[in-house]
Amino acid sequence: MKKILIIAVIVILILALSLSIGAKSGKKDCATIQDGTITALDGSIIVPGYDKWGYNYQAHMFNGWYSDYDRIAGGPYADVKLIMKWNDAWLSNKDCDRDDLLDRHYGFNSYIGSGAWLTNHQSGTYEDVNGKIVKWSYFCKIVAAPGDAYAEGGVWYAADGTEIGPVIWGSFAIIQEISNDPGTGDHGKLYLSPAGPGFGHFK
Repeated sequence: MKKILIIAVIVILILALSLSIGAKSGKKDCATIQDGTITALDGSIIVPGYDKWGYNYQAHMFNGWYSDYDRIAGGPYADVKLIMKWNDAWLSNKDCDRDDLLDRHYGFNSYIGSGAWLTNHQSGTYEDVNGKIVKWSYFCKIVAAPGDAYAEGGVWYAADGTEIGPVIWGSFAIIQEISNDPGTGDHGKLYLSPAGPGFGHFK
């Protein structure tokens, strides 16, 4: 009985050690934001939490003003609120190829087939012709086209011919658009992909 217990303890210790080694090697393989070595495109060091522009790269989020999404002060739409969320394939919170930048579509030659996705939520106000303040909002979901998809007439289609959505930025498709603007008469859905609004099957 003792022998069995000893063997069991040894097995557990070996497993724990292998997991520990795996975790350490994983850390060596990929730099993290906490390491303080990863830079943004403007050359500044990316740190945990929100930066002055509104990016929280660790959490895969942007929450700020539309004019600041490019990390440059000023610009158009400075009064438009912008919230973006994305997955690891769109923009990782690690640097595994060791170029001191956050990885994009890691393991893939391009965004095509990577399963990358982004949500974009804009909101703001404006004054209509009658001097009334109008509140508006716009939301959309964007996905990378699957590896076997094809584009035709400005629209991405799945291999079986199912419409995915309008082409945007070349490699991506819009799969859902929602707009609410009393001034223009928009109330809800502008577009919904026949393939569905979920992210999981666009790979």
